[in-house]
Amino acid sequence: MAAGIAMRRACLLSWTRGLLLAAALWSLNPGAFAAAVAPADISLEATRVSARCWFFEGKAGMATQANKGFMSNAGFVVTPDGIVVFDALGTPALGKAMLAAIRRISAAPIKFIVVSHYHADHIYGLQSLKVPGAEVWAQRNAEAYLRSGVSAERLAQRRLELAPWVDEHTHIVPPDVWIDGDTDFRLGGVHFRLLYSGGAHSPEDLLMYVVDERVLFAGDLVFAGRLPFVGNADSNGWLNAIDKMNRLQPPPLVVIPGHGPASRKPERDFAVTRDYLVYLRETMGRAARELEPFEDAYAKTDWSRFKDLPAFDAANRGNAYGTYLLLEQEELDRGARQTP
Repeated sequence: MAAGIAMRRACLLSWTRGLLLAAALWSLNPGAFAAAVAPADISLEATRVSARCWFFEGKAGMATQANKGFMSNAGFVVTPDGIVVFDALGTPALGKAMLAAIRRISAAPIKFIVVSHYHADHIYGLQSLKVPGAEVWAQRNAEAYLRSGVSAERLAQRRLELAPWVDEHTHIVPPDVWIDGDTDFRLGGVHFRLLYSGGAHSPEDLLMYVVDERVLFAGDLVFAGRLPFVGNADSNGWLNAIDKMNRLQPPPLVVIPGHGPASRKPERDFAVTRDYLVYLRETMGRAARELEPFEDAYAKTDWSRFKDLPAFDAANRGNAYGTYLLLEQEELDRGARQTP
């Protein structure tokens, strides 16, 4: 069984590298990149969700040339003593546009930029947003990712896919401050609570709850109006994180997801994400326990409850396969622990 898992993981890696090669070849097509010149300025407008909180809502779907990489959310909170930003969007041009939009609302200094997690669509705007005096905060588990070669590989991939919005001048901005667990702080009399998920969508998922406003910036732990991207995430940890969000007191009135519109019915959107994760674990877990091949398990699974959600075609198969591998490994680990 271990050999089979290793072979499947090798196949997945080979498939991923094939996609990267295809992206590289596609990027060299002059017709495809006729417009790949110095990017024009992007203009963003922030949506107000409470007295002090605003957010930027990305387009539905994956990052493309058409949406200029604007497919994730970010936000900010204005206090009497300065501004706290949550996430930085996925290109330097978007980060620059965020800064301009913030300045149209407030001239207060940006004090902190809280990063939900170090995935490409949330961080490449940091180099434009990190003005003098601003500190970048992130959960400590991101340190391993930044030290690995994966972050550089991902940046190289984005340079191919999103040039000129991500190019040779784009770089990864590391945190100034590492957050270990849940952390409360105040700025300008406003109470902020940073919540560590315990590891879910990524090992370092960090949420920001603006307690006085009852607004929760949830990062990619909540996907409103579209299928979540799960990949090889710790789906059990993700379910625990959703339970943690449900226990917040006072309960949030507004949740800003990592993708999609703001939720004013948090319990409903928590439930959609939770139901999908539970279903993935039930169906793919059963297949892993019964040693059923993934292709057979996927083909016979009834996906009708979720197939009409945006991003289903792009994400569901990868989500199922990542969950299948995760639960297959859990079964292997369980068997190893039970062996005398």
